[in-house]
Amino acid sequence: MNGLTDLFGQVQQALFETLVQPALFKLGLGSLFEDGYDATGWLLVGLIQIAVMLCVFAPLQRWRPVEAVTDRAAIRVDIVYTLIHRLGVFRLALFFALDPLWDALFGYLHLHGMQPLQLDQLMAPWWPGVLDTAWASFVLYLLVFDFANYWLHRAQHQFNWWWALHSLHHSQRQMTMWSDDRNHLLDSVLIDIALVLLARLIGVAPGQFVALVAIGKLLESLSHANVRLTFGGLGERLLVSPRYHRVHHAIGLGHESAGEGTLGGHNFAVLFPLWDMLFRTANFELRFDPTGVRDQLPEAGGRDYGRGFWAQQWLGLKRLVRARGV
Repeated sequence: MNGLTDLFGQVQQALFETLVQPALFKLGLGSLFEDGYDATGWLLVGLIQIAVMLCVFAPLQRWRPVEAVTDRAAIRVDIVYTLIHRLGVFRLALFFALDPLWDALFGYLHLHGMQPLQLDQLMAPWWPGVLDTAWASFVLYLLVFDFANYWLHRAQHQFNWWWALHSLHHSQRQMTMWSDDRNHLLDSVLIDIALVLLARLIGVAPGQFVALVAIGKLLESLSHANVRLTFGGLGERLLVSPRYHRVHHAIGLGHESAGEGTLGGHNFAVLFPLWDMLFRTANFELRFDPTGVRDQLPEAGGRDYGRGFWAQQWLGLKRLVRARGV
């Protein structure tokens, strides 16, 4: 792992010195030198993810697609979402908007003697030295983040106002490897706030946080892929597969628990089905149903979720206002 980290650092440095640093000075943004270096890391991670998607996941989709591609325009919009999120544009905007607030908050807590809950200290009484190695700490942090993501995901399906935003993600009828980042920007901001705060509270190093997000998002791209793929009886219970997650996106299964028009659903786990099994939300049926939201269907009203990026964002805000009764 240290060798991979060193290699990543060398490539990040080369990319920064070759492209980003000259651009910063040319634009008169030399004061953002350190921030630009961090942004280069996110850019590199995004490029690696997109390369894996194109070289590995795309051939899988062509090999055994669940359904024929009939709406390429919808997929092109999902690609826009992917580029915004994976190449650091969204995260850079959050950095300038929210990072000063987090620095002020945790600085205030530090001045008043309140320290973050370091995970290694919390684990020491039960498992001394568990975080002494890089791989062990990474796996433990990954489990903690996935546990948090499970409950955040359930909340997105539990509260009417949050579902008003999150339903955009479920409205894709042509689900592919690009669909993971198809989210209302406000929805993404809420999730990012929760995960950044969690990272700071348990003491995740910035480099590890990047790696946690990168691995998680790459696996999520696979789980959204248009591929007729399962991981077998045991594998399906260890890692979320495209089949397992497609059930979550299936009309009437993934976003309803008590019948038509209700909230809830099945298969909320992002990476590890363990949480669905523990909290009784798992559905292991071998099925590949059509995806979408019930109210999109003509017989259910044919709700419009928008065809383009800005239309989808605007309609999401309108759904939110109606859900809040404003």
